[in-house]
Amino acid sequence: MNGNDTATLKIAQPLLLRRPGLWWGLLGVVAFSFTMPLTRVAVGHGHMSALFVGSGRAVIAAVFAAVALVVTRQRMPRGGQWLQVAIVAAGVVLGFPLLTSFAMTTAPASHGAVVIAILPAATAVIAVLRTGERPTRGFWIAAAAGTAAALAFAVVQGGGFGGLSVADLLLFTAVLVCALGYAEGGMLSRTLGSWQTISWALLLASPVTIALAGIAIAQQPPAATPVEWGAFAYLAAVSMFLGFIAWYRGLAIGPMAQVSQAQLIQPVMSICWAALLLRETIGWTTILGGVAVIACALFAVRARNLGA
Repeated sequence: MNGNDTATLKIAQPLLLRRPGLWWGLLGVVAFSFTMPLTRVAVGHGHMSALFVGSGRAVIAAVFAAVALVVTRQRMPRGGQWLQVAIVAAGVVLGFPLLTSFAMTTAPASHGAVVIAILPAATAVIAVLRTGERPTRGFWIAAAAGTAAALAFAVVQGGGFGGLSVADLLLFTAVLVCALGYAEGGMLSRTLGSWQTISWALLLASPVTIALAGIAIAQQPPAATPVEWGAFAYLAAVSMFLGFIAWYRGLAIGPMAQVSQAQLIQPVMSICWAALLLRETIGWTTILGGVAVIACALFAVRARNLGA
């Protein structure tokens, strides 16, 4: 019995300890899964403009970031790190929030999940090109199957693509710039730190986000309900700051191409939250689609990189 107990410990312990990046990534995914539904809550009734929601949440997050950097006396990025910070800022601080905010003024949250489901695959491809990671064939098969399952699930729940709309173009562009920001941020986190990466990106982008927020307030002063302000507060504190701390830490620990696939379950969670918060219809296809997406995601993240 003692031998069996020892054998069990030898098997179980590495499974937990060798994948800390995955668990941090999953924590970030849970935080991000509320982004689409709550963005829809914030902009859906027109009480707050998309420009205000997209830029204002980054302004609030930049305040949190500045306080954290000053209190902990973090060093500033050096040399080429500033270019990496700029890529992160352009992708995840400016591009993704603004593009998705405008898209959510007309598209339902479930429809947004259709396109966002492509993000893990896009991040993995960019990570491979950028870092030289070489995932196994099994990883690519699982990633492709997971992406297909996530897309099929989200399309069914969202009613399908009835032609490529402006909202679709905005969401596709958001996926591209966000994938660039994720991959670059994951690399930079290895040397600069996870929360430091998003913090410096928020500060670097703050002159632009402050100006855009000012323009938005001048054009349409926000007159939101308490629920809409609550959604905005979540987007600012969690979607723009706390979620990235966990996500970039996971990508930094890596392997990046594998950790990114944890986001395949985000469409499942996002549509579930949309059903609860926005009262969108959810049925048996949600259960079946969710099982398929999660199964593919788990298989993908378990596939080992060559030479790992």
